[in-house]
Amino acid sequence: MKTFFYNPLFPYFVEEYLARAAEIARRIRDSETVIVVAHNDADGITSGSIAARALERLGKEFRVDFVKQLDATKIEALKDENPPLVWFTDLGSGMVHLMYGLNAVITDHHVPSALVPEVPPESRATLTGFFDSLERGRKSILQLNPHLFGRDGAVDISGAGTTYLVARELSRENVDMSGIAIVGAVGDMQDSESLRLVGTNRMILAEAQKYGFIDYFMDTRMFGRETRPVFKMLQYSTDPILPTLTGDARACKKFLDELGIVQKNEHWRRWIDLTIEEKRKILSELVKLVLKMSYGHSMAKRLIGEVYVLPKEEPGTPLHDAKEFATLLNASGRYMKAEIGYHVCLGDRDRYLKEAKSMLTNHRKNLVRGVEVVHEVGITKREYLEYFHAGNRIDENIVGIVASMVLTEENNELPIVAFADSDDGNIKVSVRSPRSFVDRGVDFSIIMKAASEAVGGAGGGHNIAAGATIPQGKEEEFLDIVERMIKKQLGE
Repeated sequence: MKTFFYNPLFPYFVEEYLARAAEIARRIRDSETVIVVAHNDADGITSGSIAARALERLGKEFRVDFVKQLDATKIEALKDENPPLVWFTDLGSGMVHLMYGLNAVITDHHVPSALVPEVPPESRATLTGFFDSLERGRKSILQLNPHLFGRDGAVDISGAGTTYLVARELSRENVDMSGIAIVGAVGDMQDSESLRLVGTNRMILAEAQKYGFIDYFMDTRMFGRETRPVFKMLQYSTDPILPTLTGDARACKKFLDELGIVQKNEHWRRWIDLTIEEKRKILSELVKLVLKMSYGHSMAKRLIGEVYVLPKEEPGTPLHDAKEFATLLNASGRYMKAEIGYHVCLGDRDRYLKEAKSMLTNHRKNLVRGVEVVHEVGITKREYLEYFHAGNRIDENIVGIVASMVLTEENNELPIVAFADSDDGNIKVSVRSPRSFVDRGVDFSIIMKAASEAVGGAGGGHNIAAGATIPQGKEEEFLDIVERMIKKQLGE
């Protein structure tokens, strides 16, 4: 007999997820107080918000801690605090080996470091003590993570998605957070590979649409459909790159003028203000341009895909489009103000939304400046990768986004590794890979973890996008290890 909230929209394989979600939900119900620890990016902020709303409805005492990364120091602090339960969202699986003795549940989608928490040395004195410790470790940590079920956490479901599956087990009311779960998935770029959400994300999407919290349709995937003038949407397009247009506002205006697209009536027209015929005309010419400039059919295909909107939000605002909503959240998290995005997710449309919009404007300026810095410091090419070192000229919290922009802007065939100085005196590393390397078997979540640990750091992430923290002065040694691992994974 099923003991979980089943929806016929969900396929058979999701039953395993739901059974684990129901198990975690029971653990949460049995705890009077819960500490939620969430990542501070869009996926993490939506995850933390979903968990908070679910706990609030249960009448539980709770608090939410947003962290840039989960490390041994934070875990030890939690152990010292000894709460009845810790709920890790969009993180935790990579550090599960350090959580022995902590009563915790994890809703994550990153590659787990181990299936069972580390057994402390003092418990290994006797064989009996060893197995007793192992059993207690199994009982203390419950994980809902797609990798534990043989599925890919980079595309199947996000941290917000796994957290949502637990929330819907805690109360049917929490279905109203399904739209926020989709925002988290889009913020984690889980639709990027297939140009649509797939796997378990697809099931959450269907549920969100059924209850009126999400709508989706085919349209341009360029960022800024809701809020940017069309010429600016073209100017700042990085996925895909628009040859002769990206980065050049004057060329974009001229392009639209030559197509006879009226750009300004009472105000600058946005994509959502255009007629269907005008949209078709622009997309047709963009496809011709991309092919003419030899960027290939794969780049042209990225012009169009599924877009996701939240119908209960006001059209023309950054909250109506899931991609723009996620960017708003990322902006607050990147500048250590995740609580601003958190309150927006929970429904604040006054003070916190104003603050979030202000941070988004500043974030965009910093990204533009970041790309300029990369051009100034230069990109160094090695056999299997390219890299740049921004020093203290790019904030460590956005250097990964800048790396993504540069990778797309240059139409690179090699992965790009970005270095930036960290506030704690170490070096922040971000790597972004072209899809071709991942398709050939390269997994940067494994590479970042192993290479960083080899030089005294820590890292992880996804196969196509990952990060690490390493000691200063270890950059060249780190790159050597990364290249050797890429070569090995490529079978060369």
